[in-house]
Amino acid sequence: MRPDIHPESRPVVFRDRAAGVAFLTRSTARSAKTIEWEDGAVHPVIDVEISSASHPFYTGTSRVLDTAGRVERFERRYGRTAPNRH
Repeated sequence: MRPDIHPESRPVVFRDRAAGVAFLTRSTARSAKTIEWEDGAVHPVIDVEISSASHPFYTGTSRVLDTAGRVERFERRYGRTAPNRH
């Protein structure tokens, strides 16, 4: 590997404001804001709108769309325009 071409990776806190959860991980992202972490060390903090703590897929609150029912309802309402070629 060539030296001095990769950005510096350091501990950064990502804070999900919607869920009120913070994660300490390594990142190359920069931030002017800092926060004191649980161990007493001060780290840069980046506020995010959504994370695994608040995303519907990871929290189990996502809905499964009934696409087959929607297609049938559309065909009942508007009729089938093209012949079925299955």
